[in-house]
Amino acid sequence: MFTIEHEFDATVITLVDEGASPLEEDVTVTAFEDGVTLEQLDPRSDEVQRIILSPTQVRDLAAALNLPEGIYRRTDLRKDE
Repeated sequence: MFTIEHEFDATVITLVDEGASPLEEDVTVTAFEDGVTLEQLDPRSDEVQRIILSPTQVRDLAAALNLPEGIYRRTDLRKDE
């Protein structure tokens, strides 16, 4: 399950883990004009862990989700030898 909220300067997507246990904490994805932030609570430390992706990294991740194993450059999406 997930939710989508549009705020003034960002789009916030919350991914809720469902299914068989053990379940993971919710992941919050906040998309800004200049990048994307992923946040998840670490229950061991009770602190929120944060990852920040540049727009280029987000595009690379989106492309990688549909490609087979290998090393690629997004400029032409061909496999590097």
